[in-house]
Amino acid sequence: VQLQAFGGGLVQAGGSLRLSCAASGSIFSVNDMGWYRQAPGEQRELVAGIRRSGNAAYADSVKGRFTISRDNAKNTVYLQMNSLKPEDTAVYYCNAAVVLRYGLAETKYWGQGTLVTVSS
Repeated sequence: VQLQAFGGGLVQAGGSLRLSCAASGSIFSVNDMGWYRQAPGEQRELVAGIRRSGNAAYADSVKGRFTISRDNAKNTVYLQMNSLKPEDTAVYYCNAAVVLRYGLAETKYWGQGTLVTVSS
């Protein structure tokens, strides 16, 4: 199973970016998916998570600015980031809880990370 994240880049404060992350490989189903970020010298933190049903949760720091969504048919999760701030600068990682075959427990996988830089 591979998770490939796309969409990072350099943007000015107040701008927008959209991240996407697709899970590929021999997959039965994908349960929870999420986005984490890690700024230099900081610990990795949860930004937003979404259940297969579509129920989502957000870190307080991004509520009202970021929106997580998913396409279950494509095993893909998205993160729409609006009103970006310099403090949003970080490497963003996607995460997915994958069931490889019916009846097996889920296994969590990480994407390779994509850098988001917000200039002031």
